[in-house]
Amino acid sequence: MSTTRRFIVVTLGLVIVFGGIFGYKAFEFRMMQQYLNKEEPPAVIDATRAGTREWVPSLHSVGSIRAVNGIKVANELPGVVESIRFESGDMVEKGDVLVKLDVESDQAALETRRAEAERARQSFERISNLIEREAVSQSEFDEAKAAYDAAKARVREQEAQLRKKILRAPFDGKTGLRLVDQGEYMPTGTPAVEINMVDPIYAEYTIPEKHLSRVEVGDKVTVSVAAYPERLFEGEISAINSSVNVDNRSVRVRATLDNADGALQPGMFADVRTLEPQPREAVVIPRTAVSFNTYGDFVYVLNENDDGTLVTERRSIQTGPERSDLVEIESGLEVGERIVANGLLRLSAGQRVQVADEDDRPGATVEDNGSDAGQGDG
Repeated sequence: MSTTRRFIVVTLGLVIVFGGIFGYKAFEFRMMQQYLNKEEPPAVIDATRAGTREWVPSLHSVGSIRAVNGIKVANELPGVVESIRFESGDMVEKGDVLVKLDVESDQAALETRRAEAERARQSFERISNLIEREAVSQSEFDEAKAAYDAAKARVREQEAQLRKKILRAPFDGKTGLRLVDQGEYMPTGTPAVEINMVDPIYAEYTIPEKHLSRVEVGDKVTVSVAAYPERLFEGEISAINSSVNVDNRSVRVRATLDNADGALQPGMFADVRTLEPQPREAVVIPRTAVSFNTYGDFVYVLNENDDGTLVTERRSIQTGPERSDLVEIESGLEVGERIVANGLLRLSAGQRVQVADEDDRPGATVEDNGSDAGQGDG
């Protein structure tokens, strides 16, 4: 075979090979174009509308339950426990004896002081009779009177020492766990029992400085605690601190609550809502319709194209107080606007959607049972 013929054969082979490759690539490109041009089916969503509710706004805070009076009863003087007159958890009244320390040596010292005082009294009376007849000098009279007064003072001092060996309830309240045992030696300042006044009781919490103008003494509050999740405890603000904390710009607030059954105990974590006196109309939507984001909250508004299809519009909003499953919209959304009710994570702006279920009641969710939502929180 000549060189020319071999060249022609090789050339034809290369043409066939490269032609096949280019043809296959062109086929792949056409298939990809068809796939890209194919419209995805619309996402199925639930919808609702922004509406209005009568909103009793409130400030939401966290704090702690605190006793009106609460201390650990401790001894001022050392001694051995002679008797214990209470049980852990007892309700006691002011003045009730809690613990008695051994007072044998103190009692003997008191008798000595009383004997000294009696002797000083007799001496003073004799000199008093003599001073009238000018049989003794004024200085002797003054010394006898001073000795008698000092003796009486030592008696009172020793009586006070005896009283300090008896630990009494300083106010009406409930005792905690007993911290000492009979026969135990108690150094000065040893706690014997914790006692708290639990009815009424305080809820103490803080509010941001910017909300200070919204609260005043007498405002109603509701408190919930983890121990009784289905129960709301009611009370009112009894005091507002006179200064703002410079570290976090917050103000300390104290509310007084009724606690006749003793359900609230000091130290409990409290979820507090301070209610404002006047209700107002607020634009509300379900909480599930809002995407809460560090860089701003948003919702997906439903817009209808000329061909009747629905597409999503991502819109930034300013949210306000919340209550239950509703959140107030301060700006960015108008009453009656149609929005996606839930499942925002699987959506994007400009996406076609199809409504599977919709509740046209203002601010209602698909699962909403129609109950009134009349309170907000801040």
